[in-house]
Amino acid sequence: MEPMDREARRAIEAIVMVADEPAEPTMLAQLIEVPVERIDALCREIADSYDAEGRGFALVKIAGGWRFESRAELAPYVERFVLAGQSTRLSAAALETLAIVAYKQPISRAQIGAIRGVSVDGVLRTLQQRGYIDEVGRDEGPGQATLFGTTRLFLERLGIDSLQHLPPLGAFVPDATVVEALEDGLRLPVDPEPEHPERPESDPERELDDEGAPARDPERELGDDAAPASDPEREPEPEPIPGPASLGGERLDALDVLDLLDDTADDGA
Repeated sequence: MEPMDREARRAIEAIVMVADEPAEPTMLAQLIEVPVERIDALCREIADSYDAEGRGFALVKIAGGWRFESRAELAPYVERFVLAGQSTRLSAAALETLAIVAYKQPISRAQIGAIRGVSVDGVLRTLQQRGYIDEVGRDEGPGQATLFGTTRLFLERLGIDSLQHLPPLGAFVPDATVVEALEDGLRLPVDPEPEHPERPESDPERELDDEGAPARDPERELGDDAAPASDPEREPEPEPIPGPASLGGERLDALDVLDLLDDTADDGA
């Protein structure tokens, strides 16, 4: 091994050891002043040497960069140290939301809520605080809703290099028989049609009596002999004015008047 390569390997180990995130090859190339292709080759040589020596840690490429991580077979010991009896697992709702963001990103808050059918404000806030998702842009539609996507920390926690390495969804989709059975269980029962159809609504202009028969119209039953109803606009006929043909407040007919005239004539004679 050339002295330059030995120095570059030591520099790579030192930088990756103190880096908070996976060290990108371009950054390492700028710091160490070697080509990017040579950085990747040196990192693979370091990783192979650790495997050959059986070290408790390894140099792996995660999320486009290089970092150290413990061996998988030593995970029980590391869990005892890191967890120390405390659970850091996400809730089922958080895992569901994280899976939706991972496979459908970029995706808005409303779209996530439509898929899950519940409010996701609290879950999204938790995932953002954990550093698994972040705002990645704005929707071009009305309102310009905030779009969410996964972060590099998400890739690191899953141990994958990019989103293309996510498990395919086809392996988790149920077959047609299972989907049909689920749909049958969600369908609402259809009420059978009534044996007797509903009676049509009665004519509001035609009223019925208590026994269900059409109500009687007294004006229609009177016929032509019925007296016409009084007209309120018609003036009443004037009462006859008492004249000489009346006497003592009693009305006299024609014969009584003639008899009265004869008696008067006899008295005058």
